[in-house]
Amino acid sequence: MSQTTTLGHGHDVHHDADHVPSQSVFGFWLYLMTDCIIFASLFAVFAVMSHQFAGGPTAKDLFEIPGVALETAALLLSSITYGFAMIGAHKGKKGMVLGWLAVTFLLGASFLVLELREFSHLIAVGAGPDRSAFWSSFFTLVGTHGLHVTFGLLWMIVLSVQVIRSPELSERELTRLTCLSLFWHFLDIVWIGVFTFVYLTSVI
Repeated sequence: MSQTTTLGHGHDVHHDADHVPSQSVFGFWLYLMTDCIIFASLFAVFAVMSHQFAGGPTAKDLFEIPGVALETAALLLSSITYGFAMIGAHKGKKGMVLGWLAVTFLLGASFLVLELREFSHLIAVGAGPDRSAFWSSFFTLVGTHGLHVTFGLLWMIVLSVQVIRSPELSERELTRLTCLSLFWHFLDIVWIGVFTFVYLTSVI
């Protein structure tokens, strides 16, 4: 009886383990839904404040679309390179995964550098977040996205270290890479909204 119970218990443990990856990914989808609500709220606030310049500089005066387009290209390209990393992960090729994660990291870091340079320029010409309701909502929305990208880059470093230390790519590493993939693609989608709704609409 004891042996039967033990075997039954072991079977249950194995059965639960099979469902851990899918549960983790589903849980991460729920987290992304809460992030959607946050960004939707920030977009709504920006829409309300989109013409509140308080007599100060406007978006048409200061936005430099070519520079923002370069930021956009870097982030969208990083989404493609992360896709190559995931292809390597499914093939079990650690070198391929690490190589494409490094490229993705460099593109994401380039995006942040360009964004910080833009923020620095705006503040230097008197269009900081305290200048008007428009600039306050702009810095809040774009800055929140930038913080998410920063978190994603840190997460990428942690995953790269885990991949290096792991003898082989297990289901656990694949699940973690998948969750970061969802997060990174989500940030791309949000940025497309920022580029279109915040930048392009504001200068038209």
